[in-house]
Amino acid sequence: MNNLVERLCESINAGSPLNTTDLQLFIDGVAMRTLPIESITQWLKAVHTHGLSVDDTVALTTGMMHSGAVLTWDSARPIADKHSTGGVGDKMSLMLAPALAACGAEVPMLAGRGLGHTGGTIDKLEAIPGFNCALTPEQMSSIVDQIGCCIAAQNEAIAPADGLLYAIRDVTNTVDSIPLITASIVSKKAAEGLQALVLDVKCGQAAFMKTESQAMELAQSMVRVAQGLGIKTMAQITDMNQPIGTHIGNALEVIESIHVLNGKGPQDTINLVAMQGGALLWLLGRCETEEQGRQLIIESLNDGRAAEKFQKMCVAQGTSHSVAQDLLQSPSDVVAKAHHITEFHSQDDGWVKSIDSMVLAEIAREHGAGRFAIEDEIDPAVGFILNTVKGDPIHSGQKWIEFHHNQPMSDAQRSSLSNALTVASMQTQPIERLIKVIQ
Repeated sequence: MNNLVERLCESINAGSPLNTTDLQLFIDGVAMRTLPIESITQWLKAVHTHGLSVDDTVALTTGMMHSGAVLTWDSARPIADKHSTGGVGDKMSLMLAPALAACGAEVPMLAGRGLGHTGGTIDKLEAIPGFNCALTPEQMSSIVDQIGCCIAAQNEAIAPADGLLYAIRDVTNTVDSIPLITASIVSKKAAEGLQALVLDVKCGQAAFMKTESQAMELAQSMVRVAQGLGIKTMAQITDMNQPIGTHIGNALEVIESIHVLNGKGPQDTINLVAMQGGALLWLLGRCETEEQGRQLIIESLNDGRAAEKFQKMCVAQGTSHSVAQDLLQSPSDVVAKAHHITEFHSQDDGWVKSIDSMVLAEIAREHGAGRFAIEDEIDPAVGFILNTVKGDPIHSGQKWIEFHHNQPMSDAQRSSLSNALTVASMQTQPIERLIKVIQ
């Protein structure tokens, strides 16, 4: 096995194409846990330093995808999903899966837990009493057959090679390699048996990709590789300098998602759900233009069909009928509540220029909304409700945010939160999320 890794590393270092048999043996060794960690680390560091060609990244992704179960569907079925690189207040999946199902698409979504300062879809869904994300591939297929969508946690059955590679990348400072990020994300999505995929690549101070050029590089890599696997794919590069919507934190984001599913909620969130869903419906050929797709998604939110799909998905994934019904009618009565709500008020008159989403994310994480170690327990009640967003007028003494927390706040946290709001004397522009589209 050591000779195998040596050969692969020599090819990577020389910029030569990888031997596909060697690469497959390497992936099998990772998936079956028969390769030493040191050898895997050596290979990861070679890729991190020298990169991989598109062809080699496609081969790596294909091998990782086939290292575990792959969902298979009749080719006529419109199977679709989206992936986001993670943000603050990014709750799109909770509304997107049921809205797409209401529009005739089918969504076997695999999602993750929070990573670093970003929130995870699975942590949010687990704030709903009884909701079970630990589905087998067979259970996922069955629920999609019945109602058109499910949201499950990534598990050892699907792309098991990725699980170990991801864990080692995390502790060897090789996380930020474009080919490795690409193979990790696309292998799991491809294992869902997709026809269409939309990638939301976040860009800005509260994203993993801080600059537009970094986001472009990752988006182009993922689009090329997913298309190389035969999936119709588009990437939307979106701004992650401002928090998304008005609610941040696991239980609070469930509440906002229910508002949107009931045809209400903040326009920012509705726009993102419609943009991602509209693109997927267009890629699937279920409408003539993306704009038509957006309108179909918005109609499903306004007429109750998306909410009905969400309720059925909750029940299919373990929530009782009565809790699912109550959740749709009065979500704040169902999810966990914090013991303390601390309000912050503007010191100035003017217009909201910015809200530092990174500050919000870090303070929420320090209070238990996210993890610092894998074994950390999430406090679902912790988070923020924004009473104003970028572009809004604001007056001195006006409440701009509420912090929902169970632990006392430190003076440093109070100071950081007070300074997270920037007010301008001149009128400011509202949030524009979409920066660029890569096809």
